[in-house]
Amino acid sequence: MRDAVGSFVGWPSDLIFPDAETPTRPTHKAGKGISRRIESVASQKEVPGRKLKSAGKDIPTTSGTKSQIMMRLEKMVEESDIMHGAIRSIDFDEGVFGIAHFEIIAKEDMQQLFEHDELGIAVIHTYIWYMYDTLMRGTELCNRFNFIAASRINATLITKNPTSVKNDLVDRFMEAGDNTTPSLYFLPFNSGNGGHWVLVAMDLSRLIVYYLDSLSGDWSKYPSMKKTVDAAILKFRSKKNYRNRKDITWVRVECPQQNNSVDCGFFVLRFMRDIIALNRIDIPKMYFDEYKSYSRAHLDEMKDELCQFIIDQRII
Repeated sequence: MRDAVGSFVGWPSDLIFPDAETPTRPTHKAGKGISRRIESVASQKEVPGRKLKSAGKDIPTTSGTKSQIMMRLEKMVEESDIMHGAIRSIDFDEGVFGIAHFEIIAKEDMQQLFEHDELGIAVIHTYIWYMYDTLMRGTELCNRFNFIAASRINATLITKNPTSVKNDLVDRFMEAGDNTTPSLYFLPFNSGNGGHWVLVAMDLSRLIVYYLDSLSGDWSKYPSMKKTVDAAILKFRSKKNYRNRKDITWVRVECPQQNNSVDCGFFVLRFMRDIIALNRIDIPKMYFDEYKSYSRAHLDEMKDELCQFIIDQRII
């Protein structure tokens, strides 16, 4: 995987530009008219009980075949100023990550979709926004599933300042209420060394942490991550005066496995998508019977969903 994917700059969280996985991205000066900010979707009409749309007939039947919706977006990008170094700054609804958040989209981010390349943080976050807006917004699912921004909790930042990362995680827990009823916090975690993505899903009420990795191994590969997550959960419960009745239990889920070096980000997104769509707080150790493995079509479906979302939100 690209050496720089997953690298992060340890700036204050409100100044983080989560595009550091592509250090060759050009720098743009203000006032040139090339950076366009789009409106947040917070003011759009909420439709309770919305379901994820299927890509249907647009799902490619052959690996590498692009759907009509992807070709449409690709043409839009080719005809835009993004091809000449422009960027897009996107405001996220505060409900997505529990805080104000914006993302920078540039040419290389779009190419990750079009070329089925390893995913950087901008694409990861934008698909999370899509899931929140399409499946969760205005429903009780917002009380059951929460997202943690990968730009705030990752291996690089933990190495530099573990206390600050722990406190950021505690703050995210505090934003979502008392957490006395079962719910999951999704943390797409980046290794920071080669850019591998894994999913950490935390149930604070039952003190269970699910670990989903599309490559072999478990959380022992990232001891500082586990230590930080455990410390944050215990600090949160202490601040809430909850009694810690038992130790935190980590569960390695036997989830679908990738067969190449680029799919880890796609798998992490698909894990979250399936868990939310099935409305399951308890993740079976052997994963869900409905999804024992992922075909390329499962991943292409997500790309088409994201392409359609980008078009609908007029990001380009």
